[in-house]
Amino acid sequence: MKNNLVKVEIKDHIATVTMDAPPVNAQSKEFVDELISVFDELNETPGVRVTVLTGAGKCFSAGADIKARAKIAEGEPGDTYRHMRRAREVGFSIMESNIPVIAAVNGPALGAGLGLAVCADIILASDNAVFGLPEIDVGLMGGVRHTMRLFPHSLTRRMVLTGWRVPAEELYRRGLIEACVPREQLMEEAMAIAKNIASKSPTALRLAKRAINTVETMGLKDGYRFEQNLTVEMSGHEDGKEAMRAFAEKRAPVFKDPV
Repeated sequence: MKNNLVKVEIKDHIATVTMDAPPVNAQSKEFVDELISVFDELNETPGVRVTVLTGAGKCFSAGADIKARAKIAEGEPGDTYRHMRRAREVGFSIMESNIPVIAAVNGPALGAGLGLAVCADIILASDNAVFGLPEIDVGLMGGVRHTMRLFPHSLTRRMVLTGWRVPAEELYRRGLIEACVPREQLMEEAMAIAKNIASKSPTALRLAKRAINTVETMGLKDGYRFEQNLTVEMSGHEDGKEAMRAFAEKRAPVFKDPV
């Protein structure tokens, strides 16, 4: 696993992924390729049950590398479309991860940086963090569709049309993120949730992620039927049987990671 611009540490079933491209974790081609590779590899890394994504330094991610982006526009035919494909896939590599992803937003999450955060399953932020879509001020467009999955109608449009950077405490007040804490407490808060998730059956976690990602765009009846089919699959799995035995015997279940 590459550890040049993205650092990975795995401990107690938790993968901590730290974006480390000083000074603001801007997303160059190399950065995006490495982040996609990391999430793809974590999908098949034995023992990993949850991922925490955060940024090194004072910024989560300031978004696209504008200087590199300008060079792409002047490059070879097809470079712009190759770049846009990468920009799409980096978010989907997080959203479509087989295991839960927690975004611990330690500072500004802007543009494509906001895109990474909203693709996670659970979002926490430090009280110095801001969330914004500054594309209108830097000659770009983007981020709208991902943002409107989570943020309300008027707020999304204000962010897109004005470039307003929303303080984390405002998003917490609106119930759009799970926590807003002092920066020095952020990873402790994220790890508490990660440890809780890591205590669950790895098979159940993967089925739950499949359910979450699939039913979001389905109708009620079809979505519920899909979940019921996963319930049948889980109840026949050894982890499902162990969970039921542990519940009946009033003890903690013991789960085994797939080999």
